[in-house]
Amino acid sequence: MTNSTHAQPDSASSFARIQAGMARRRASEQRFKMLGRIAVGIGLLFLVILLTSIVSKGYTAFWQTQMRIDVMLSADEIDPEGTRKAETLHKADYSSLIKQSMREMFPDVSGRRDRFALYGLVSNGAAFDLRDRVMADPSLIGTKVSLWVPADDDVDMLMKGHIDRDAAEGDRRIKDNALGWIDQLEADGRLEMRFNVDFFTKGDSRDPELAGIRGALMGTIFTLMVTLSLSFPLGVAAAVYLEEFAPKNKWTDLIEVNINNLAAVPSIVFGLLGLAVFINWFELPRSAPLLGGLVLTLMTLPTIIIASRAALKSVPPSIRDAALGIGASPMQATLFHVIPLALPGMLTGTIIGMAQALGETAPLLMIGMVAFIADVPQGVFDPSTALPVQIYLWADSPERAYVERTSAAIMVLLAFLALMNLVAVLLRKRFERRW
Repeated sequence: MTNSTHAQPDSASSFARIQAGMARRRASEQRFKMLGRIAVGIGLLFLVILLTSIVSKGYTAFWQTQMRIDVMLSADEIDPEGTRKAETLHKADYSSLIKQSMREMFPDVSGRRDRFALYGLVSNGAAFDLRDRVMADPSLIGTKVSLWVPADDDVDMLMKGHIDRDAAEGDRRIKDNALGWIDQLEADGRLEMRFNVDFFTKGDSRDPELAGIRGALMGTIFTLMVTLSLSFPLGVAAAVYLEEFAPKNKWTDLIEVNINNLAAVPSIVFGLLGLAVFINWFELPRSAPLLGGLVLTLMTLPTIIIASRAALKSVPPSIRDAALGIGASPMQATLFHVIPLALPGMLTGTIIGMAQALGETAPLLMIGMVAFIADVPQGVFDPSTALPVQIYLWADSPERAYVERTSAAIMVLLAFLALMNLVAVLLRKRFERRW
């Protein structure tokens, strides 16, 4: 009787301790979940702040202030001999025609300094636009044409609100007389904000209003084409050999350790390697997509090899055993059974490695892709730059107009990265097989 009386309090106290322990574990679990949510929220907050900052500074670059001018295409100025040859039309002084048009719009402006300020309202690229139009249609010679041309970057910044017109004259780049001319042009309907097609169709320029990303974008595409064509077959072949055929000894262990170490090497080291080997030894041309692709191949190979080996390891051994059991050779089992099942992981790792290479700047700076390139490259041997390097160059420029172009180029780069990751997801879903 006494033993049963003592057993009941002991059981009750044990149950109470268990309940208290479970309550503590549930509270600890809730705190852990809360900390996880807070961490995710902070990460998303910083991401939103970053994207908001980039978009708020860069979206205006997709719009450009255009000025409408009426130009008299005098035959005496453009084609005095009447031959209408391309060489003659190309060498004509179109800049003087632009200046004459500006003087006709503001006949009261006199004095060398005021006229120089008046001419500065129009971009230097206006003469090239006029030349291209005349060369495309020589029948315009002798007539008066109305042409929309880019305004100067200071006019563009004023129209976008980046220059305070209420500030003292000495504190802004546009003087009071120029403000009056701009207001008159706007009142006459000669100033408009239009979609900036030149940003996507032209290369780099010393004039911010003429600078575009097409040269850097084509250079990036050519560089990634070289990188993909070299890194994917080499990386997959190395992974297949190491995982499926290589004997397990100290040499393969040494190779595996070095591959893992190379994946953590700073990217600038690969730039130094490319400078020493590809430029000084093989004497490849500087600032060419071929050279950039070779350097980025060295950088991405360890990542692709590691990802491909992980994909091969994820294939169940029963797949290999079944293939060998029905008479397939080890090579046939690997090529026709293992690799197809591991292909989604290989493609995903490759595209992630390519996305990493897309954002690299340091190795490209070391091999000379930092040069000013105004022309759009037509092949892998033409001088070019890349989007990350173009962003670096614009960010280092003092003009205010380059700030928005820097952010706009970052937006294009992020869109490119998002597209590559989307392709990786789609390829994985397309080729993924369940077993």
